[in-house]
Amino acid sequence: MSEALPTVAIVTGDRTRRRPRRTQSNTGAHIVLLLGGIVMVSPLIYQLLMSLSTSQQVESVPPTFWPGTLQWHNYADVFAQMPFGQELWITIAITLVRLIGQLFLCSIAGYAFARMRFTAKGVILALVLSIIMVPAQIYLIPQYQIIQNLGWLNTVAGIAAPGIFSAFGTFLMRQFFLGLPQELEDAARIDGASSFRIFWNIMLPLASNGLWALGIITVLWSWNDLMWPLIVTDSANTAPLSVGLANLQGVHSNNYPVLMAASLMAMLPILILFIVLQKRVVAGIGRSGLK
Repeated sequence: MSEALPTVAIVTGDRTRRRPRRTQSNTGAHIVLLLGGIVMVSPLIYQLLMSLSTSQQVESVPPTFWPGTLQWHNYADVFAQMPFGQELWITIAITLVRLIGQLFLCSIAGYAFARMRFTAKGVILALVLSIIMVPAQIYLIPQYQIIQNLGWLNTVAGIAAPGIFSAFGTFLMRQFFLGLPQELEDAARIDGASSFRIFWNIMLPLASNGLWALGIITVLWSWNDLMWPLIVTDSANTAPLSVGLANLQGVHSNNYPVLMAASLMAMLPILILFIVLQKRVVAGIGRSGLK
């Protein structure tokens, strides 16, 4: 008997020719983006040139855009006209206190409004959110009286206290917690975890993007805050950088080169922080839906 040779079936499918995708030229888009970037960076570049110019060059008509001799001593004059180092540390301390307070209080309040059930939750949430619609200037007198009664005038605590909580931060964190799956919380409750443990060990790490977004907004707002520190401080030794920069402006004349140099030096820590945490900044703000 002859062995049966194995038969091999070759199945050939229809070959579809894929047309090569047309690579659209992005030259026009790159040119538009480049021009937009130049427009956005041009004020910063002009500020840098002003900080290296003389007062006559800055105030000349027509303006002189490029200084002849770079005036590097303007940066040294900043330390002679204001306690820059001390005001910088005060600003950092105020920002850290507000940052820690906002991250903890707003996150725990946002979790409560998003996940917990309690009486009149909707009414209380509406009252908290109504704070956003009220101008901040309305609270200045009551806040000042409270800080004065506590004896916190001209102190870091007095400047930072009103900024450790915000209705916007609470709403932002509430939206992040609402987007997390309910099954994780239910599984933790079955295992016997308490509400605070569920919040601290499970839900809060998952809302890291919301914490980054809230932290970025808090740092920028606190670093640039001027009105409240200007009200509760009357001494240069207890004032942040925002008040120090405002005091550099004279009544009849301004030394614009020194003012621009001080502004650049005050902006440098935030710029370094942005460069180091650039990916976190983009992810936090992008996923929070802020524009």
